[in-house]
Amino acid sequence: MTLISSIFNTLNSRRLKQIDQFKKYPVEVQNKTFLYLIETASKTEWGRMYNYASMNSVDEFRERVPVQTYDDLLPYVERLGNGEEDLLWPGKIRWFAKSSGTTSSKSKFIPMSREALFDTQYRAAKDILAIYITNNPRTLIFPGKALTLGGSHRIDQFGSKALCGDLSAIMIENTPFYAEMVRTPDKETALFDDFEKKLELITKATIGQNVTNFSGTPSWYLSLIKYILNYTGKSNLLEVWPKLEVFFHGGISFSPYREIYQKLIPGDQMHYMETYNASEGFFGIQDDPSLSDMLLMLDYGIFYEFIPADKINSPNPPAYTLPEIKEGINYVIVISTNGGLWRYIMGDTVVFTNLCPYRIRISGRTKYYINAFGEEVIMDNAEKALREACLSTGAIISEYTAGPVYMGTTSKGSHEWIIEFEKEPSDIALFTRILDDTLKMVNSDYEAKRYKDINLVMPVIRSVPEGTFHKWMKSKNKLGGQNKVPRLSNSREFIQELYYFL
Repeated sequence: MTLISSIFNTLNSRRLKQIDQFKKYPVEVQNKTFLYLIETASKTEWGRMYNYASMNSVDEFRERVPVQTYDDLLPYVERLGNGEEDLLWPGKIRWFAKSSGTTSSKSKFIPMSREALFDTQYRAAKDILAIYITNNPRTLIFPGKALTLGGSHRIDQFGSKALCGDLSAIMIENTPFYAEMVRTPDKETALFDDFEKKLELITKATIGQNVTNFSGTPSWYLSLIKYILNYTGKSNLLEVWPKLEVFFHGGISFSPYREIYQKLIPGDQMHYMETYNASEGFFGIQDDPSLSDMLLMLDYGIFYEFIPADKINSPNPPAYTLPEIKEGINYVIVISTNGGLWRYIMGDTVVFTNLCPYRIRISGRTKYYINAFGEEVIMDNAEKALREACLSTGAIISEYTAGPVYMGTTSKGSHEWIIEFEKEPSDIALFTRILDDTLKMVNSDYEAKRYKDINLVMPVIRSVPEGTFHKWMKSKNKLGGQNKVPRLSNSREFIQELYYFL
């Protein structure tokens, strides 16, 4: 371990012990978090409305406080933006994280209290480094630079008394002074609004530096990497940054991008570490490199509940705490946070892969699925099927989305997949068959609907030219930042929009 790494971990040794503590005593730590949240918020307008001061148990909390969507909280968010205080969380909210994870024109503005920023997001960033260094004691990540792509949205006014921006932009804007010493490029470049121009600015500012790590969304970093290689004429990224060693990635599944990254960053020195964060909070870190799942982080000022995904649309869906969780079930995450989100339905779904300690795998989104014929295909199914199809045909995927093809008077239903290949499959018919067979294997509902082509016929794969998804996202003003291509849809909206760029 280098001297700087050793000093860093010495400073974080107490924190590493705390992480071990919540692994051993997860329920106790979550109960402590719960009590902290309701006690701190007891004198807010929300806390008084639900009488937090008299609340002594999680059961009382679940009985009194209904689960919330963003629309339920929107009136409070708007009031906070206009300068009102002590509504959902004590004090004034100066910053709002603009969450725009889809191509929808509607954005969410998530209140970012000081605690949500420093006790959750920044604390998680330090934890990631501490865990990585512990797992890789020979790391040379220091004194190299951390490359920051940053949010693509400028800092805007929200309401009359607050500011908003992508979470990454807010973190850059508020970063402690010492972080500036190890980050590149400078703040102005990282926060530049025009994503395509920013690729040029970042490239020129960083190609001569010793970049050892970067973190963010795989799809947008892929755009940056390709730009850098085209600009420099190099064949892979290690020719630009020889000491590059780790990508801390999150936001979307890394599965479709893994092979592309291994091609663009060849060799064994590169590590990949998954994280799970959002504007609403920070939830998971891949603490064990031998496992593909993530440790559920239990002491970031977030209290967790989980609703079985198949019951999310019930009138009064059951919400379970950690002691009630079972492995292998698809759950919707419900959070109460130090930013003033109370029993807030995240929209993400996870599966627990281990209960001691609690480890999770992201399985999809409640909004993104295909169930036009009762097949209930979720993102986890799609990722597995695409992975098998790619392995069998040598294909590499850059981007994709899928939706239903509705039944006609003389035609049966199917699924249409719009795929932008980095490398085309050797046999598109085989690719389609493997995709279909794998979906049957991992999803019994899909298998039943595909039985003898009675309801669903073989899926349609439509390969599109390079840059198609980039043009589509640009048309939506959704380049860069935390914007994500919606992978599955229960309608043909996204597919029809993509047709305009073919």
